[in-house]
Formats: sequence, C-alpha cells, structure tokens
Amino acid sequence: MTLVQLRYLVAIADAGLNITLAAERVHATQPGLSKQLKQLEDELGFKLFVRKGKSLDAVTYAGRQVLERARAILAEAANIRAIAANLRNEAHGELRIATTHTQARFALPASIAALNLAYPQVSVHLQPGQDADVLAQLEAGRVDMAVISTAGAPPSTGIALPAYRWHRVVVAPTGHALARRALPPTLAELAAEQLISYDSSLRPESSLRRVFEMAGLEPQIAMTAGDADLIKTYVRAGLGVGVLAEMAMLAADADLHVLPADHLFPQCTTWIVLRREAVVREFVLEFIGQFAPHLDRRGVARALAGEEIPGGWPEAPHWRERAVALPDAA
Repeated sequence: MTLVQLRYLVAIADAGLNITLAAERVHATQPGLSKQLKQLEDELGFKLFVRKGKSLDAVTYAGRQVLERARAILAEAANIRAIAANLRNEAHGELRIATTHTQARFALPASIAALNLAYPQVSVHLQPGQDADVLAQLEAGRVDMAVISTAGAPPSTGIALPAYRWHRVVVAPTGHALARRALPPTLAELAAEQLISYDSSLRPESSLRRVFEMAGLEPQIAMTAGDADLIKTYVRAGLGVGVLAEMAMLAADADLHVLPADHLFPQCTTWIVLRREAVVREFVLEFIGQFAPHLDRRGVARALAGEEIPGGWPEAPHWRERAVALPDAA
C-alpha cells in the first residue's frame, strides 16, 4: 500500500467515481490509475467499489471505511510535508483557495497581490464555486482554505476565522422608479419588483428569502447567478432589480443606482476556513495576515492546534472600513 494508491482512491471518490476525471485531477493516465486501484484491492483482499460493466457504480461498505482512513493518512502526510517545509524556511509552494466568485473577484485580489510581493515563488490557485461546493472542497482536502460568507453562525466545517463584515445593496438601472427616489426602498417595495440575485437565494434556508417570509411577503426572484458581474449585467439589461454584496460595486458601475439595504437584510460575515489540526505553511499565515490583519498570527496557530482563544476572535472590520484602501471599491 502506498500514498499514491490512497491518493488515487480518494480522487476517484471525489470525482463521483469517474475514473477519467479522477485521473485528470491527479495528473495520471486512466490505465495507470486503474492499475493502482486493482493492486490496492488485491493487497487488501476485497473490493473497494461496486462495478457495473467497466464503470464504478458505488463505494462498498469496506471501501467507505478505507476511504475515511485514507483521507486521514493523506492529511497527516500533508502536515508532515508542511512541517518539513517550514523548518527548512522554504519560500515556495502552492496556496489553493476555494471560494465564491464575489470573493475571488472583489475581495481577494489585494491580499493575493500582497502575498505575491512577500512570497514571489508561491503560486495561488483559486477554485471558484457555489457556496455548498466551497466547503466540500475543503473537507475533501483539495484546497488549503475556503473563503465563504454566512449571514448567521460561522461555518461548522473546520476552523472559521472572521475576515470582514458586509451588507447587501439594492441595484437599479438608471431611470428606474427606485433610482428616482430619495429614500431607501422598503421590503414591500422590493417584493413588488422582479429581483436578480445569487443562486443561493433559491434555497429555503436563504437569509434573503427568510427576511421576506418573516414579513409575510413573497420575493419575485426573476433570475439568479453565481457571478455578481452577471447580476449587474442583467440589471443593466432591464430584467429587474439586483440584490447583491456591496463589495461587488465598483467605481466602473457608476451607471447603476445603488441603494442601501442595511435596514432590510442581516449583516453577513466573510470567513477564512481552515481544516482542523492542519499544519499550515508560513505563507498561508502571511496571506491570512494580509486578508484579515485584525487576526493575531499566534492566535491562528493556537486555534489550529485545537486551543481555545480567550475571549474569542476580535470583531472583524466592516467592508467599508477596508474599502478605504481599495481604489476600485465603491
């Protein structure tokens, strides 16, 4: 049994039992991956997957148990490599971040640029996705951290560090009735509009949907997208009024009318989420310091070691406080 075989096994499970996709993700050939899987099953003496013809149909009961241990072994192997790299003071490596389009497009660029100045030999790989997919990538060990937002409690996965707070805004095209008003819109007025918002607004647990329901109103969600730029595009096209994160509005969006919605929707928090008991590289701590400078580096290290943070984390700054240093922010 080798680490390579265990890595291939996990890759197959994470690829939905698609061997071709798994081979692409681990940069192997399909025949090579299949050969390693067969050798592992022969050594163990039982099947890890149920076959249906030449395809894999399901994970066996024994396979699920082996997968759980394989993930733990691979995580510890990664920790050992991180310890060795830190002790050698290595300044090169990879930082893999799973996040949403809004964070990748509007919140992360300045911090990634600062990391590049401090660690020019570190390559950063962003893996944008939907909210539900972001944490799944972290749990599967495919990324080093997740950057994600919630309107309530922090994510239950891993260790969540508060990066910053933000609110939604309402965006209307020039000439729209809401744009001609001097006052912010009421919830009832928004309920009468065709709304364009994020894909997450379709979920029953959506904080946006809950706000309307608590007021006895039904939002008319005409269109959704995972991309804030697409939301703005279709607002410009006249399909409706946008409800999106305030950091998505830039100076270049001056043709759109932005209305505050702090009084309508709950405040959101963006979190940096790390795997529990992970040993992180020094450049990961550097990135966290750039993205969330209010977080103490020693506190982050203690949290990763499973220690309690006395008094909890300090309150994260609001986006409007951070935006002072970002010339493109509106």
